[in-house]
Amino acid sequence: MPVNQNDPRVKRTRQLLIQSFMELLEHKKNIYSISVQDITDRATVNRATFYAHFEDKYAFLECWMKEKFQRKLAETLPNSSISNMSSLRTLILTIFEFLALTRQYMIRTPENSQYEPLFEIAMQKELYQLLLKWLIEESNGSVSRELVESTALVISWGILGTAVQWSRNPQNRRAEDMVRDVLVIVAAGLAPVMA
Repeated sequence: MPVNQNDPRVKRTRQLLIQSFMELLEHKKNIYSISVQDITDRATVNRATFYAHFEDKYAFLECWMKEKFQRKLAETLPNSSISNMSSLRTLILTIFEFLALTRQYMIRTPENSQYEPLFEIAMQKELYQLLLKWLIEESNGSVSRELVESTALVISWGILGTAVQWSRNPQNRRAEDMVRDVLVIVAAGLAPVMA
């Protein structure tokens, strides 16, 4: 039986599970070494409760990454909007910094590399929704909805893909330098929708 996501008890339990995971993460420093049993033991709930809220560990980790990313965006873009190139630059820098920060918990080995695409897709969905909302507001119906959606899709993957590649080897180039270059390219990609 599916749980009601709006039920306060459901929200509290999900938050308890996520908080327990975060506490474990502080000790173990590696998301892959934390099991569902570790999370439920720390949260003092049974495994059935975990599986009532999440299909599996993948779904849990996707939810965790999505919430963590949403919180970071809310901190740096308090009104959850992009109003100009300055706020777009802030958004891009936030993504680079977020990936650099979370990369420390993702020790890349063949066994755990299966989680990376999951995290990337969760972040891309959030980024796409934010860009789509902004572009719809900025275009004022002057271009087709399809072009706006395609632009948001391409730009979201472009920003995220660049940030992911950079986060794998951040010592090669400063984030600020990468962000400056990405912003130039993103601005050019936005031109047909923003004109």
